[in-house]
Order: sequence, then structure tokens, then C-alpha cells
Amino acid sequence: MASVDTLEDNTAFAKEHNAGFPILADPDKTVARTYGVLHAAGFTNRWTFYIDVEGKVARIDREVKPQTAGADLARAMGELGFPRRGPAR
Repeated sequence: MASVDTLEDNTAFAKEHNAGFPILADPDKTVARTYGVLHAAGFTNRWTFYIDVEGKVARIDREVKPQTAGADLARAMGELGFPRRGPAR
């Protein structure tokens, strides 16, 4: 996950929501520009990029719905053949 928020804001968000994964802080919006998700107004599209083990973008979901994003992510990863992991410890 990546956000244009500061490291401090991302850390607070991760702690508040018990995120079991890292959140990239991109406050200078370099990554957002590189992936083409930055609007001229400074906000970003909420897209999911599925990147395979070779570092290639396997799929882009441009219609992310926050309400179903977790289930959609798991389904798409299964469709793409990403290996499953057990629960976080």
C-alpha cells in the first residue's frame, strides 16, 4: 500500500487499523507520479497494482471500492496465481 501522506500519518493509520502490512509514505508524490495516479489537483486515484515476483505489473484495478477492496484483492491475487500465506503472526 502506498499513500502520499507523511510517514507519521501512515504509521498512525496503520496502528489505528491494526494493519499487518507496510504502508509506503510518498509525501513528495514521486511514486504516485511514476504510476500515473496523481491528479493535477494533488490527490491520487485509488488503484490497485498487482506486481508479480518478477516485478512486472500483472493487473491494474482502476475501480477499487473501499467496501470490498480486501475481498476483491484476495480474489484477484488467487486468479493471478499469487501464492497464499497463512495468517499474520
